[in-house]
Amino acid sequence: MNDIIKNKLMILPAQPGCYLMKDRQGTIIYVGKAKVLKNRVRSYFTGSHDGKTLRLVNEIEDFEYIVTSSDMEALILELNLIKKHDPKYNVMLKDDKTYPFIKLTAERHPRLITTRKVKKDKGKYFGPYPNVHAANETKKLLDRIYPLRKCATLPDRVCLYYHLGQCLAPCVKEVDQQQYRTMTEEITRFLNGGYKDIKKELTEKMAAAAEDLDFERAKEYRDKIAHIDATMEKQKMTMTDFTDRDVFGYAVDKGWMCVQVFFIRQGKLIERDVSMFPIHNEPEEEILTFLGQFYMKANHFKPKEILAPSSVNGEMAEKLLGVKVLNPQRGQKKDLVSLAYKNAKIALQEKFSLIERDEDRTIKAVESLGEQLGIYTPHRIEAFDNSNIQGADPVSAMIVFIDGKPAKREYRKYKIKTVQGPDDYESMREAVRRRYTRVLKEELPLPDLLIIDGGKGHVEAVRDVLENELGLDLPLAGLVKDEKHRTSQLLFGNPLEIVALARNSQEFYLLQRIQDEVHRFAITFHRQLRGKGTFQSMLDDIAGIGEKRKKQLLKTFGSVKKMKEASADDFRQLGIPANVAEELVKKLSE
Repeated sequence: MNDIIKNKLMILPAQPGCYLMKDRQGTIIYVGKAKVLKNRVRSYFTGSHDGKTLRLVNEIEDFEYIVTSSDMEALILELNLIKKHDPKYNVMLKDDKTYPFIKLTAERHPRLITTRKVKKDKGKYFGPYPNVHAANETKKLLDRIYPLRKCATLPDRVCLYYHLGQCLAPCVKEVDQQQYRTMTEEITRFLNGGYKDIKKELTEKMAAAAEDLDFERAKEYRDKIAHIDATMEKQKMTMTDFTDRDVFGYAVDKGWMCVQVFFIRQGKLIERDVSMFPIHNEPEEEILTFLGQFYMKANHFKPKEILAPSSVNGEMAEKLLGVKVLNPQRGQKKDLVSLAYKNAKIALQEKFSLIERDEDRTIKAVESLGEQLGIYTPHRIEAFDNSNIQGADPVSAMIVFIDGKPAKREYRKYKIKTVQGPDDYESMREAVRRRYTRVLKEELPLPDLLIIDGGKGHVEAVRDVLENELGLDLPLAGLVKDEKHRTSQLLFGNPLEIVALARNSQEFYLLQRIQDEVHRFAITFHRQLRGKGTFQSMLDDIAGIGEKRKKQLLKTFGSVKKMKEASADDFRQLGIPANVAEELVKKLSE
């Protein structure tokens, strides 16, 4: 604990609020809320913690806090701060998907469609369906039973759906509006849970048709009943009413929390959501934050009712979400919450071995690598590699690993502009210069460790750019490959020395993954650039082939390989003059 933290801990107020933990670069790494700021923030720097919280505490170099007038206000502020700063140690719900609804349009000739957007357009919406397959299957079933219009715009003649008996063909026939009203009322009843009544009516109609010896019609009814059985009956009824509700249960063990959410729609358990993450606060506080993020950040549909364990502050959750939140004590609702808890506990137990193995490969490997190099834990590692063929189309690539995992959104590609011929050192200098000039200009985060795929010459060339041109002092390492192009040695320090890493250690495997990934990224970019350049140069050198004809050729043949198989006559059929076609065939054959 440094002096800044010691002094701030002494003046913390005994009031509710939010606190923001920062690392040595001033980046906010954790946001939390507290009923009493003084007690909660001090608890991080006193007593013992599990490995995950200890890892957070070891990174904290400073903190700030915001006092609020109530615990509820602190919870709302916490959610907004998490959304704004995206701290790496907070629960991150990245899933911003929206679930589909089944919509009955309010057009003169109504349609049944699936949509992810709910609009005020007088249409009827049913759902949402967390299981997209269930939504599509239910719509297909209704399409078979009720012959509503399928086309977005009316065609000028009947389509296949009419011949299949799934459309009344309003495009060419006059359809009685009463018939539409009857169908839409039945569809509404069906989607509101009354499919058993519809099935009963169809059974009666099937029996009547068979009695009248109309076996073809009876078969149609039989098929519709079979579709209902296949689509709907396999869903287990869990509630006697038809209220849409979400059921939450959570389990905590070894600093990890697993939350299971059951989605119940029209009385049926149709889908569940599982989230697992490390926690650094009390479980009762973390679950409230999770609830807020689940509905406010991840854009999940809010049902009419939420069921949660008794440890969840139902009153505060209700104010936060604007939805009725219950802590059931008995009966069927209590059983559902208990079932969610049991599933969360089992999932947590099953995943622990995988979680621990993943930690060994990632964050623990990063910590061990920092210890071996004698530097701060390199949470953010950036790596560079070059690619070219005899100096042609030279490129460089940079990848980023955060806590031992690739952060692909932060990868960058560089076309080398100032280097002529095969000069690996100058190519690396240019890429590094461009990268960190921009980092300094835009105040982007600097790496805790910079890795160069190359030997001593590459590393010293990069060090010269960083120190003498940009004034940066970053931990810098080089990765050397052996004759079989495998990771062989790690060079580090000034002057550079070989760091002895056990070949079967997780930190060595981490370096292998980094080196393989940056090489893959660089060579893929070079191949893309070279392939594009090859295609362009073949055609650019031919008089009479301009931009328009190039696009026409590519659209018609699809690839250079197919163009090589074509004859001059094939090219002339596209309107290309005979002399240009002959020249094109000649050029491609070379």
